[in-house]
Amino acid sequence: MTELVHLETAGGVATITLDSRHNRNALSRQLQSELLAHLRTAIGDPAIRVVVLTATGTVFCSGADLKEQREANAAGAATGPAALGAILETIWHSPTPVVGRINGPARAGGLGLIAACDISVGIEDTTFAITEVRIGVIPAIISVILLQKIPLTTITGLFLTGETFTGADAVRFGLLSAAVPAEELDTTVARYVASIRQGAPGALAGAKSLIRDVPAMDLSQAFEETARRSAAHFASEEAREGMTAFAEKRPPHWAGS
Repeated sequence: MTELVHLETAGGVATITLDSRHNRNALSRQLQSELLAHLRTAIGDPAIRVVVLTATGTVFCSGADLKEQREANAAGAATGPAALGAILETIWHSPTPVVGRINGPARAGGLGLIAACDISVGIEDTTFAITEVRIGVIPAIISVILLQKIPLTTITGLFLTGETFTGADAVRFGLLSAAVPAEELDTTVARYVASIRQGAPGALAGAKSLIRDVPAMDLSQAFEETARRSAAHFASEEAREGMTAFAEKRPPHWAGS
C-alpha cells in the first residue's frame, strides 16, 4: 500500500506532507491513520523543535473522502472521519509548535487541520469553504476547533451558507495567521519556523498551554494559576540559561540547535 502521508526531519524541523493527489488530499481512513501516527512520532521526538504540516499538489485538503463515505453508507458502516478528532486534538495540545504551510485550497475537514495549527500561512487568492451542509452533513468535529478560532457571527455565516472565501478573508476571520502571494509562501513559513526556534522548548510548550487553558478559567482562578506557572518557569533551567545568555549577550543554547 502506497504511503499517503510522509514525515521528513532535518535540523530540528519535522515536515509532515499529505500526498494523496488522486483525491485532492481527502481525509481517507488511510490518510488519517498515517497523519496521526506521523504527528505522534514528530511530537514525541525531543529533537524536533517545530512541526510543519503541508501537502503536495495544488490542493491542501478537500475534506472527507466522499467516495469512501458513500461505500461505507452502502455497507451500513458510515461513522464519519474516523480519526479526525484525535488528529485535531493532537495538534491542538502538542507541546511542539505546529506551523501549517497551506499550499492551496481547503474545504470542510481541511479547515479543521488549518485551525488546529498554531500558525498557518496560506496563499492570499486561494479559496476555503465549510461546505458540509451542502451535501447533507454538518461540520461537527471541526467545529470544536473552528469555534476556538473564528468569531461566532462569522462562523455562523460560514457554517450555514458554505460560501467560499479567500486567503485574505481567512486572515480577517482568524483562520490564517498570514496570507501571501504564492511565491512568498515558503519564505514566510521559514521565517515563522526560524522565529519559533528562538524560543525555549519548555517555554514554547508553556505559552501554548496558556493559550489553550486560560480562556476557560474565571478571573481569580486565572490569576492564581498563571502566577503558579510563571514562578515555575522563572525557576527553571531554561530561564536561568535564557537570562544568563541575555546578560552575556550571546544566543541561548537552544537557539538554532
